[in-house]
Amino acid sequence: MKFLNSGNVVRLPIESIAVEGRLREIRDSFVENLIVMAEDTGITTPIHVRKVKDRYVLIDGAHRLAASRRMGLTDIAALVVECRADEARAMEATNNLGAARMTPLQTAVFIASWKRDYYTLHPERKPGVFKGNQHTKNLVGGNLPVTKTMADAFGVDESTIFRAMQAGEALTPEEIAQLERSPGRITMQDLKALAKIKEPEERASVVTKVSHGSSKSVREAVRSMKPNTKNEPKDPVEAAFKALSEAWDRAPMAARRRFVDKRGVVMLEMLGLQLGVDLPQREAAE
Repeated sequence: MKFLNSGNVVRLPIESIAVEGRLREIRDSFVENLIVMAEDTGITTPIHVRKVKDRYVLIDGAHRLAASRRMGLTDIAALVVECRADEARAMEATNNLGAARMTPLQTAVFIASWKRDYYTLHPERKPGVFKGNQHTKNLVGGNLPVTKTMADAFGVDESTIFRAMQAGEALTPEEIAQLERSPGRITMQDLKALAKIKEPEERASVVTKVSHGSSKSVREAVRSMKPNTKNEPKDPVEAAFKALSEAWDRAPMAARRRFVDKRGVVMLEMLGLQLGVDLPQREAAE
């Protein structure tokens, strides 16, 4: 294998690049996500291609190539190599397996950062801003495809990714550094739970518990901070009164009348004792 043009990146016409025998299929959600992200910066990472006689065959960068095509670009930055087909497959596998893979926490932080910059560049696309035809009032969808793409990548639903993004926006740099040092792996479910914590002081305490290893997950840390009422001794009289009251409230009128017929004498005696008077008695129903 050898790099052509001394290993320098060149720009090649997109139509001159063939896509053959890929190790994985192109995902439309990934391509759509790239298009949104490349809208302001363009496709900045070169693809890798193999020179075969007078044509070029793609090695790595199928999603970048597909995004460039859909964006209507005519050329793309490429690193050109001359190699055998088996060497090309090895390079494709190496590039994908060796690429940096971010943890859920890093992903949430990076997505939150990108989202802030995206809305700074495109304030008209922020949620709550009218996006549509001013005359027909027809709305244009403003949802970012990034949540769908990340949900697909991590095998979770979009609501979990949305919550993780919220956590990435809410966490302070110090809290992020603390979580990065946690003995356990911070999951998307942890981030989802963090996003539900509204009070900064409570979130800081939860982060400390998780980062020190005293709690294995965010949800466990949240539970540990709630007052434990399970082991408190119960008043048996209060419990019995509550059960009787609930049973009476649920019972139909016919059942209540039958209860009074059966227990009326005892109830009258108890009422008399309560009032300190002797109430007229009636014979108990047989």
